[in-house]
Amino acid sequence: MALDSGLLSRAESKCELCNSSTALKAYDIPPDANGTLDQQILLCETCYAQVTQINELDLNHWHCLNESMWSQIPAVQVMAWRMLQRLSQESWARDLLEMLYLDDETLAWAQSGITPSINEENTVKHLDANGAVLEPGDTVTLVKDLNVKGGGFTAKRGTAVRGISLVPDTPEHIEGRVNGQQIVILTKYVKKS
Repeated sequence: MALDSGLLSRAESKCELCNSSTALKAYDIPPDANGTLDQQILLCETCYAQVTQINELDLNHWHCLNESMWSQIPAVQVMAWRMLQRLSQESWARDLLEMLYLDDETLAWAQSGITPSINEENTVKHLDANGAVLEPGDTVTLVKDLNVKGGGFTAKRGTAVRGISLVPDTPEHIEGRVNGQQIVILTKYVKKS
């Protein structure tokens, strides 16, 4: 299939995520792709295979999102956001997600392509001190003074921790920034705000 000249021109004949110029393919962004230029992105073979989950994610390859996420093209922003969500177990990806701003319409488009896990009932749930389910990005409040090992300070009761991330496969641990330092916190010492 021949690539659309408008897509090639917009992308300057390079992958719109990693800037590679080899083995380029048009990718229609689900779920409502209609084949128009506005809902397509030009991808190299490596990005295409990982975006479509033909190949496993190569974490080092996706550091390219540090640049492509700043694109002014909504389709590129959507794919950068979705890939950063898939990589959100990595601290660098979480940091990029915190910096990435999408307008409401583009964010809704990006979120519409995220499918819930098939085994959602088997996933690890992180619960706060009151039994509320914690989600990535939540704000929590400390319910106890915590000595931060290696940090040389005590995180005081009542301290708000914004934009938490969940530690995969460990339901009693979350991560968050306190006094500018990323720390691991036991879920039994926080309550969801």
